[in-house]
Amino acid sequence: MTDKDFDNEVPGGEDPEAQASGSDPQVGRNDDNAGDGSVPGDVDGDDLTVDDILGTDQNIDAAAEDAVLADLESQLLGDLKRLQAEYANYRRRTEDQREIEIARAKGSVAKGLLPVLDDLDRAAKHGDLTEGTAFAAIAEKLRGVAERMGLETYGAAGEVFDPQQHEAIFQAPTPGATEATILEVVEIGYRLGSVELRPAKVVVAVPAE
Repeated sequence: MTDKDFDNEVPGGEDPEAQASGSDPQVGRNDDNAGDGSVPGDVDGDDLTVDDILGTDQNIDAAAEDAVLADLESQLLGDLKRLQAEYANYRRRTEDQREIEIARAKGSVAKGLLPVLDDLDRAAKHGDLTEGTAFAAIAEKLRGVAERMGLETYGAAGEVFDPQQHEAIFQAPTPGATEATILEVVEIGYRLGSVELRPAKVVVAVPAE
């Protein structure tokens, strides 16, 4: 091999013209991005993604769902308040009715005792209820039962006559009387709580003309 041949030979077998031109085999690829200043493969940051679009749709759907739920909650709350009011009214009516039924039952039992209590009063006036006798003990027990039931007596001589509570069976003109007054109690009156079981039957002293 001559010296001339060494001068013309390019190391690595490369073409002298290609080496002289300095061309790069990678240059020329991705021509679409040439001159726009972007890096090949990058995505513009201002572009919307699929997740952004889906997120917007979900926000609209969520707002609509929240509105429906709020309306439903309001309806349920209204129904609950109505049911509570109805239950309170029902409970009050039930309690009132129960008290009425209890009062009626007590009144029925008490009315059954009135004739017996009248007999005891007559026996006491005639001196038949001597203390220490069996009859007197029985009378005391019956009166104790009536008292525990809430049975009350009213009407006594000397009280002012009240036509709302007393039944006048006779009026006796009496000198010196300035107003109608009970002169004598023929039959005692009884009441159970605020319920009148029987008015007192009385003789009334009225002013003489």
